[in-house]
Amino acid sequence: MVRVDGLDKVTGAARYAYEFPVSGAAYVWPVGATVGRGRVTGVDAEAALAVPGALAVLDHTNAPRLRADFADSGQLLGAGGHMLVLQSPEVAHHGQIVAAAVAETLEAAREAAAAVTVTYEREPHDVVLREDDDGLYVPEVSTNDGTPGFVERGDPDGALAAAPVRVEARYTTPAQFPSPMEPHATIAAWDGDGRLVLHNADQAPFLSSLTLAALFGLDPGAVEIVSEHVGGGFGSKGSPRAAVILAALAARAVGRPVKIALTRRQMPSLTGYRTPTIQRVRLGAGRDGRLTAVDHEAVIQSSRSTEFVEQVVSSTRMMYAAPHARATLRLARLDVMTPVWFRAPGHTPGMFALESAMDELASELDMDPVELRIVNEPETDPENGLPFSSRGLVACLREGAARFGWADRDPAPAARREGRWLVGTGVAASHHPDYVFPSSALARAEADGTYRVRVGAADLGTGARTVLTQVAADALGTAPGRVRLEIGRASMGSPAFAGGSMGTASWGWAVDKACRALTAELAAAGGAVPEGGLEMRADTTEDIAGRVELSRHGFGAQFARVRVDTDTGEIRVDRMLGVFAAGRILNPLTARSQLVGGMLMGQSMALLEGAEVDQESGDFANPDLAGYHIASHADVRGIEAVFLDERDDRLNPVGGKGIGELGIVGAAAAVANAFHHATGSRARDLPIRIEDARRALTAAREAARG
Repeated sequence: MVRVDGLDKVTGAARYAYEFPVSGAAYVWPVGATVGRGRVTGVDAEAALAVPGALAVLDHTNAPRLRADFADSGQLLGAGGHMLVLQSPEVAHHGQIVAAAVAETLEAAREAAAAVTVTYEREPHDVVLREDDDGLYVPEVSTNDGTPGFVERGDPDGALAAAPVRVEARYTTPAQFPSPMEPHATIAAWDGDGRLVLHNADQAPFLSSLTLAALFGLDPGAVEIVSEHVGGGFGSKGSPRAAVILAALAARAVGRPVKIALTRRQMPSLTGYRTPTIQRVRLGAGRDGRLTAVDHEAVIQSSRSTEFVEQVVSSTRMMYAAPHARATLRLARLDVMTPVWFRAPGHTPGMFALESAMDELASELDMDPVELRIVNEPETDPENGLPFSSRGLVACLREGAARFGWADRDPAPAARREGRWLVGTGVAASHHPDYVFPSSALARAEADGTYRVRVGAADLGTGARTVLTQVAADALGTAPGRVRLEIGRASMGSPAFAGGSMGTASWGWAVDKACRALTAELAAAGGAVPEGGLEMRADTTEDIAGRVELSRHGFGAQFARVRVDTDTGEIRVDRMLGVFAAGRILNPLTARSQLVGGMLMGQSMALLEGAEVDQESGDFANPDLAGYHIASHADVRGIEAVFLDERDDRLNPVGGKGIGELGIVGAAAAVANAFHHATGSRARDLPIRIEDARRALTAAREAARG
């Protein structure tokens, strides 16, 4: 089924946060700190207020007050000190909002902000992640999934020492920007009753409303967030960031609606990034390839104000059958912006390291890397002993190998040459947990024979509107065209958010339940719809609590073919193939879009994306798309996403697993492994640049001469 909102999007009828008509709106422009750490000693606003159209200049001395203790007021999504905008003279990171200008027009606000003079008491800052940092510590749990920062089973050190075959390697990934097409944007307005209404680019309208209500000291229902269309988020819009808070502060200060849309250069320092990682993986195995020990340690960073912990080693704990294992996270608190969720947070960088190490082990064993993964397939979850609801990794590997022509591969590195190009192929596994959160939905039958379904979902361009319409139509036994789906408002409820690949499974369950309850009620009434309509509500809290305890995950296999120009070092990806086992695929069109997009993003991670830290200023040196490069259609010659027919009746009533993040996990490792196969040189630090290829080619030439 094609997207139900497709026509609205291509004609411009679909309204995004910044586009809603609002009368009397003013504009706010932030002033970012020019020091990496310190204290604001003065804000001179005289010149700014002289700009025609200027209404106000806010700073920590005159901005409306927020509740400093709001993080203790409940279980809030992403709550942390980075949300206390303009509440203190302390500067925690370069680019932090230290003042803001409000004006009648966008141009006037920007001009006024440029005229604000801020003076500082500067302090030394530390913005570089190091594995020898004296302040490193093991956090108690991950922010993302609540898993422990340290897990150990058996005797990994002893098993590694006794293993006939061992590999040990260090891998790094840089900070990365989510870079959604739509920047973070908000329209904020306060009504006469002290109620806050926000049109906001938001992945979690309901949960964000709770966070903002606590932050502003309001009742939970006093914040409405409208998020009807979102132009991408990849996790970065999963919780309130500084821009939405600034808009609400400014609207309260000037007593009228205020608009803000961040520029691309402002986004990294105000909305966050994927944490850089330094990882060490040690694998021990027998001569038959069976793992005896796995040790995976990751060093990551967060800000000094907020402990944000990515679960970088979580996938390692359950991917392969190894009787002895250790997974350790160590966190550095630096003078930086708090990192943010970014597509498959933790799993994406963590699986790059694990799947690269598996390829290195295959080379050490002189074993096919597909078969190495297959022989280490566990019967139950190695971490907790639970049975899997379904686990299609082996099927994905075998199907992918057959489709990719893996059997024709020469295992020797740097063995295949086509003209001036060296050609190599690589494989890696993909994994993502299958999450589901309690949700609620309303289904209503109208007297005219149509239906209205309301659920607190958000569509980031993933196709949630379309799939939920299909789910409702199936449960109601009607045509999709007779269903009107309403989403994208905090007042619709639902703690499930568009993130963690949980949206369709969570919302779909509630929609299915509400629609089936409505169908039963109509049947009991003989099919007649009262003149005023008939509606039923459903909540899945008890249903989810009553599920049998199982290990639920989606799996996939990524294959890549890479060529390297022996004259220039240019790296090209000829082909990518992903084969995925993700339960029932509810809509192949939107599912393919998600998986292909994730795979392309993984290729981008492997070859292009890397935020460069300017140690002197404490900021990123390449915060825009001129310096931060992202793969586009022209960068991939052929890309395929294939779904296996996986039936899993122990997930949810609709039978689907999350797929939004499964496509990116493993993709970068597949490209890196293919680069090794092409050149004979390992790439353990992402992104793999043309300089790396040239060094590999030089090393190969010297080895040939020697």
